[in-house]
Amino acid sequence: MTDTRDTVTVHGTVTTGFEGVRDEFAAVLAADHTEPGSQLAVYHRGGLVVDLWAGEGITGDSLPAVYSSTKGAAHLVVALLIQDGAIDPERTVASYWPEFAAEGKGQLTFRELVSHRSGLIWADGGLGIEDLADDRGVAARLAGQRPYWTPGTGYGYHALVIGALTGEVVRRVTGRSIQEIFEERVRAPHGLDLHLGLPEALEPRYTAIRPPVATPAQAAEAAANPLDPDSLRARAFGFAADPPLDLIALVNTRAVRALGPASFGGVGSARGLAGMYAAAVDGLDGRAPLLTPATVAEAGRVRYRGTDLVTGQTDHFALGFETVGADYPALGEGAFGHSGAAGSQAYADPVNGVAYGYTRRRFALPGGAAPENERLSAAVSEAVAKL
Repeated sequence: MTDTRDTVTVHGTVTTGFEGVRDEFAAVLAADHTEPGSQLAVYHRGGLVVDLWAGEGITGDSLPAVYSSTKGAAHLVVALLIQDGAIDPERTVASYWPEFAAEGKGQLTFRELVSHRSGLIWADGGLGIEDLADDRGVAARLAGQRPYWTPGTGYGYHALVIGALTGEVVRRVTGRSIQEIFEERVRAPHGLDLHLGLPEALEPRYTAIRPPVATPAQAAEAAANPLDPDSLRARAFGFAADPPLDLIALVNTRAVRALGPASFGGVGSARGLAGMYAAAVDGLDGRAPLLTPATVAEAGRVRYRGTDLVTGQTDHFALGFETVGADYPALGEGAFGHSGAAGSQAYADPVNGVAYGYTRRRFALPGGAAPENERLSAAVSEAVAKL
């Protein structure tokens, strides 16, 4: 189906009852005058009920970078390994990875690590694009790094490195990488268009992320409140580096896409993102859900409360996933997922049987889940409530 409204042409389909989601998708794109281009996919109880896209050069099969929505894929692997009993979240990281004990980190548990409590948000000497592409190299650097706060005493978003850290534990336990396990246990069996390591053959489908376009109000806000280069936020995102890390160039680099670093290097469609959470919680194509009800509950449970030392968000992390209920109040208790810097969002709402995926081509300011996700998520929740 093709639907043209206010000069925005919306492609794709919705099932009966979800027409309001298509209307809202068209409305938010019509209101975005910075060259709209995005995808939206929603599964309900394991069935695809929304599959929409719009924008020049965008199709339902386009594969943009999803930045930190990658963390959802990485920590789905972690959840599976905990569910299997291969990783004990209460054991210390150093018991799996002895080198990690350096600089006072020996008592940090794996649960604390995956909850962003290690204090290892960056490496002395900096991390360039080529460095960040290599999870094993990042892990080796951070094993000996002095943390930015006493491990276990608080949490702060390890924006560009958490997947390298948790991935090294996965490697020490299984002998395999997060990327390999994701491919074999999640992506390939379900035919998901979400890749932690984009094959060369799929490069023609890659949709490059484009730089943001600031509104006058956003530009004025940035000028009035410049980021402190010594802040934890500046360090965690590489903005304190010399030169500052270019987040657009980071994902638009073939080496990053090829290796798929587990913190930010995933490439996929909205269908792939939503399909991953549907496979995890509800099951796809007649397959059993990847996660047991107990693991699903654990994935969305906040164990450590407080304010994020990097982003200022509150009670933000569960088992490596972001809690999303505070951002989208209509969701059921225990909803979990992960957003990405360019504006992507993906989550599971187990109570209501919803799996949601959204991607953007142009980087949305100020970063993280694009503002339109609030409207789109509300439209999805309203449609589900009326079924």
